[in-house]
Amino acid sequence: MRILRTIAEVRGAVVAARDRGESVGLVPTMGAFHEGHLSLMRRAREGNDLVVVSLFVNPTQFGANEDLSTYPRDEARDAALAKAAGVDILFAPDAAEIYPDGFATSIHVAGITDVLDGESRGPHHFDGVATVVTKLFGIVRPDVAYFGQKDAQQVLVVRRVVRDLDLDVRIEACPIVREADGLAMSSRNVYLDDAARVQATALNRALDAAAALHLAGERDGVRIVDAARSMLADAGITPEYLELRDANTLQPVPTVEGDALLAVAAHIGAARLIDNHVLHATHGRGDA
Repeated sequence: MRILRTIAEVRGAVVAARDRGESVGLVPTMGAFHEGHLSLMRRAREGNDLVVVSLFVNPTQFGANEDLSTYPRDEARDAALAKAAGVDILFAPDAAEIYPDGFATSIHVAGITDVLDGESRGPHHFDGVATVVTKLFGIVRPDVAYFGQKDAQQVLVVRRVVRDLDLDVRIEACPIVREADGLAMSSRNVYLDDAARVQATALNRALDAAAALHLAGERDGVRIVDAARSMLADAGITPEYLELRDANTLQPVPTVEGDALLAVAAHIGAARLIDNHVLHATHGRGDA
């Protein structure tokens, strides 16, 4: 595996691969790898000749009071894990490589970015995501890019960018990877102390309770959300948001008639965590 730092190096490697007739897969990350990231890398390895993983803690998607300065970083550990997963290139640029002096462009996706995490974290968040992912697509020119379903809203934003800008890349959303107790794997889980780690398992249990109610035949959105809210309250968690939205448009869903996204965000201990389940109108609960 090669660790490359510059756009020119990555482009050169990709051009060489294209000249050999090889397909290219990209896994965009901010590092602090866990099994969720590694599952994306393995999926990319199965489907492509050249696998590129970007490791870049993107400053433009963090707000003034968010955890940019303390976000977990361990490049040596990440590199070892990526190599073991079969990655060919780890693209680990510094901020100046991605955002050189005079950089003045931002991509904004209207509608689906002003709810859920967009409302909670502010419009900068998904603008930062959309901009850096578009840059990565321009640098790597992948055939396929892989994202985790845990960041369901991010996946929708990236799909919209690809559609609206006619980018020639297929977006593959991969299932949420969970710990044995159901907690969705996240780089921010390292912020949890023992008590908060136990409390955090209530997020998935609450979503499971709502999904079970839906699977039993409930279609009323208020009742479904209330089932999850009640379980969170029992665990002492006040969610930042807990909402049922159309899984494709993120419009509010009063009644589950098509695929619906039940999404939650909450501050637990020192971590802000997100999770979601997708409720299907005819098939009950699913995570993808």
